[in-house]
Amino acid sequence: MQHLIEHARAFPELNVQPEELSRLASGQSPQALFITCSDSRVVPALITGARPGELFELRTAGNIVPRHDQPHPAGESATIEYAIEVLEVSDIIVCGHSHCGAVGAMARGDDLTAVPAVREWLEQATPLPAGAGTAPPDLSRPVQAHVLDQLDRLRAYPSAAARLADGRLRLHGWFYEVHTGSVLAHQPDADAFLAL
Repeated sequence: MQHLIEHARAFPELNVQPEELSRLASGQSPQALFITCSDSRVVPALITGARPGELFELRTAGNIVPRHDQPHPAGESATIEYAIEVLEVSDIIVCGHSHCGAVGAMARGDDLTAVPAVREWLEQATPLPAGAGTAPPDLSRPVQAHVLDQLDRLRAYPSAAARLADGRLRLHGWFYEVHTGSVLAHQPDADAFLAL
């Protein structure tokens, strides 16, 4: 923990110019909403090279996008709505990753009795396709299918649907390989995740 504290103390002098921070005080205008897992091995700014103010981030266990029509407001839905309607992001990236604990638990059908909030959260996800429990150790196929399901959920958000229809919004599905650092993107014409 101490190295994190020391870095936070030194942050104003590290890599970020004071004028860049001053500019950020006047507001934000991120290029994209980046939806990914809470997993500590996935660092959106490191993966994309984004500078402060370039990415609006939503991190959830298993990068799950909740249904837009939930009976109770959810912070995740509010973040998505804000990114689309207020910040007017032009792109949304849903980035799953290899070795994902949440998708692995769903694929294996793990007993999550000891973590009831996790169990209830994962129950919101679209069930994985048959045979997902026999996935390779990196979980590439189930995670990629899961990313596509989250993109479908985004398409159902009224604000996203309207902007997709008139071309003001684009959706992207990515798969990050923790063990290699590679990023694959879903190519709809090939219906496959291919290197960026």
